[in-house]
Parts: sequence; structure tokens; C-alpha cells
Amino acid sequence: ELTYILFLKMAKETGAESQIPKEYRWDILISKSGIDLKKYYKDLLAHLGENCTGRVREIYQGASTNIDEPKNLEKIILTIDGLDWFSAHEEGLGDLYEGLLEKNANEKKSGAGQYFTPRVLIDVMTRLMKPQPGERCNDPACGTFGFMIAAHRYVKEHTDDFFNINTETADFERDHAWIATWGEKNNEQVVVIVMLEHGGGGGSDAGPVAKKVYELLYGPDGGSPRSKG
Repeated sequence: ELTYILFLKMAKETGAESQIPKEYRWDILISKSGIDLKKYYKDLLAHLGENCTGRVREIYQGASTNIDEPKNLEKIILTIDGLDWFSAHEEGLGDLYEGLLEKNANEKKSGAGQYFTPRVLIDVMTRLMKPQPGERCNDPACGTFGFMIAAHRYVKEHTDDFFNINTETADFERDHAWIATWGEKNNEQVVVIVMLEHGGGGGSDAGPVAKKVYELLYGPDGGSPRSKG
């Protein structure tokens, strides 16, 4: 549920609110309180999920809230509003999500269905793989998108923030170089917002490529993985 609230805050802080109707933007949300806030928040989730398009619809489609007490919802919103956005951006929302999910998994006997790869191990594996500009990266069980972000960061660091590669390849790296598959409920929303935070846009034409990769790994019926020698 943090995804729904964080996205609105991120849109305001990054100047990307044009994709969100004026009546459902961050400044309106934080002006509400009590029962009015709870009703407004439910209306916001429904409207953004049903009437918007693109990334906004992807994040909010089918969204609902499990927060019953208006005071708890208000506390969460005000806490997020008080975040130092520069620090949060530098540390990475992916790290924030992983920390919260891991805490949740440790507190519940059933866990959250998530397995976390230590950040140090992700960085070592990325350096060993040495992803190159123009290559597609795939994580078939991406969690909070950590491996893909590490690969993206590696390419940026080795191309002077894409300055040393041509425009076509730079656009590919931003929008079409990452393919991810998730299994846990709400992973899609987490992946989308983490991707956007790191400058990725995505595009529908990546879909057929992702489908081919998935079929190669798991077969056309989604069954056992298969290999090609």
C-alpha cells in the first residue's frame, strides 16, 4: 500500500504530476483528515485505477486500502510528506521497499513470500556479468527489481551516464533493456515505481520480447523450464 502513496509523493517531487488529475494530486491528499481523508483516498485509488492510462493505471489498477483507521492513514501520509526526498532518492526506493518487506517477513510466521539477495552480492554478480549497452537484462524472479537496477547503474557508470553512447542506444537502455517477471502480489506496482524512480519509462513494444524470453525459460504453457544448447 505504500506504493500508492509514495507514487503520488514522487510525482510531485519530480515534476511528473501532469499524468495525474489535479483533484487527485499530493497537495490535495495531505490537506484531508479524518473520515474525509479515508473517503477521498478510496475515491482516489478507484479513479486512478479505472480512469487513468499508462503507468498510473498500471500502479493503481485494482487498488484498494486495508487501512481502516483514518488516523493511521493520516500518520502514514504525513510521515511520507516529511521525507527528505533528496536523501530518499539517493538511497533508492528499492532499498526502502526491501527493508520494509524484510521486516514484515521476519515479523510474520508465514513470511512475505520474498527472498532477499544481499546488496553486496548483487553488486558483485553485476560486476562479474558486466552488462553492456544494447544488451537486454532479465530477472525471472525480480522481487523489488534490485538486480535490474544494479545492472542499469553499472551501464550508466561505464558510459558517463549514457553520454558516451548514441541516442538510440541510450533510449533503449532507459526504456527497453530491462525485462522482469514477478510472482508475489503487488510486485508489479513496486517494480514500476522503482523503475520510474531510476529513470526508466518502459514501452509496450517490450512485451513481445519479454514473452519470448519467458517461453524460452518456462515453455509456451508456463510449465517446466527448457534450455537451448
